[in-house]
Amino acid sequence: MNDKLETIIMFRPTGPNELKLVEENEFKRWPPKLPEQPIFYPVTNEQYAKEIATKWNIKDSGVGYVTRFEVKKQFMEQYRIEKVGASHHTEWWVPAEDLEKLNDNIVGKIEVIGEYRKDD
Repeated sequence: MNDKLETIIMFRPTGPNELKLVEENEFKRWPPKLPEQPIFYPVTNEQYAKEIATKWNIKDSGVGYVTRFEVKKQFMEQYRIEKVGASHHTEWWVPAEDLEKLNDNIVGKIEVIGEYRKDD
């Protein structure tokens, strides 16, 4: 019997405000979405996360971050991966009301793996 927990590696581009809230949660949970944000969009690859961080987060706040985290595979199997552009533009669409359940299924900590600024 295999007792190893299977996880899925996910990435999320984020700005400084969201990252501050993640830090306040000891890098273990994503903050609740705002009413105008009905979907939580983690992406499937670092390349796509970096594109969003550099094209959108920098434009909005001067800095963009790429985070990486793991979620129990069994939990994520209920969500399809959506392709929203180029072949690597793939993401999960997790309804905001499911975000707490997703947070409960994070394994380990959310880690910052990239930081990008206007001058880079």
